[in-house]
Amino acid sequence: MTSSRASEFALDQPPQISVHEYLTQKARALFGPHPFAAAMSKDQIVSLIPEYLAMSQAFPYLQAGSQKDLVFAAMHSNRDLPRHVELTSVVANFCCWDETGGHSRVLRAANAALPDILATEQFHSNLFRKDASRRLGGAVKPNYSPTTKRYLHSLYAGLSSKDPVVRCAYMVAFELHAAEMIQSLSATVVKTFDVEADDLEYFRVHVVVEDPAEKYHGEMTSRLIGEIVPADSSSRFFDEFDRAYRHSLEWCRDLLAGFSLEGDGAEIRHHGRCHCGSVKFYVRAPRVLSAVRCNCSICQMLKLLHLLVPGDKLGIECGEEFLTSYQFNKNVARHTFCRICGVKPFYRPRSSPSGFSVNIGCLDKRTIESV
Repeated sequence: MTSSRASEFALDQPPQISVHEYLTQKARALFGPHPFAAAMSKDQIVSLIPEYLAMSQAFPYLQAGSQKDLVFAAMHSNRDLPRHVELTSVVANFCCWDETGGHSRVLRAANAALPDILATEQFHSNLFRKDASRRLGGAVKPNYSPTTKRYLHSLYAGLSSKDPVVRCAYMVAFELHAAEMIQSLSATVVKTFDVEADDLEYFRVHVVVEDPAEKYHGEMTSRLIGEIVPADSSSRFFDEFDRAYRHSLEWCRDLLAGFSLEGDGAEIRHHGRCHCGSVKFYVRAPRVLSAVRCNCSICQMLKLLHLLVPGDKLGIECGEEFLTSYQFNKNVARHTFCRICGVKPFYRPRSSPSGFSVNIGCLDKRTIESV
């Protein structure tokens, strides 16, 4: 799909708005207010700051280097570098360059500002560190908790995917989420600490100024869609965009819930789907899953690995209308299947009719540490 056909990306995209604006509106409608927009106590923000600093510090460099294996693959096979790799690489490196404050410096002082790139105190993560340290009255260090490390690993996995549609979706989703996250956190910090946004340099650079840094990130990554995503892959792009955006939201929610302080036994949200994607759901469970095998006749035939959870741990995100059920023998267990693809993502087991038995094979492997 060429850039001239970018408007064909979504059938329901109004012609008068850009793809970037369309996806921003779509994300807001789908996911609602950002978790950081909720009222927070000072203690919550204080515990959040080291995690946010860790993400802000590491992500630009992870993104900039995420294409390296794709470049090495071309080298080892002695073939030309695919254009989609060139595109995602250059955008990833521009975003990293901008996070050093490089773009804004060149805008202000042209090429004479280039040597100042070595002034690391102007890197955006260090602006955040300086603001936080001043506000909290002491040095702030990044905290790479298990929650934040897993989040960064999941981002890197998407950004380094061999599939250009997945790479593009993760780049777009991260930047659109980052814009919402920073705006929300800025408003909450200003309100909680009773300060002016102009007094916080990190937020001033990203939100307050007339030409905020995040604007370029979102627009540039969104333009990749028209260059990389074929017209017949727009549905798959939306699925991957949805998945990537949710990863970022879950990281924010987990931090607010204190999961980063609770160790690896804490529950997180695992997302799942049937084979065709008509049915999507989530289940709250630890990253290390305890699996069982059911000995009933139908489960013996299917040979599924089951995760047993209470009824309030599972939620259907979409596609409930595509579920059909089957019962037999004493009609206690209610086996549910997608009527389109036939996959059994979860069901009400005989041993616990008020709970759910989840088909582990339907869960996103990226949030599972082990079974």
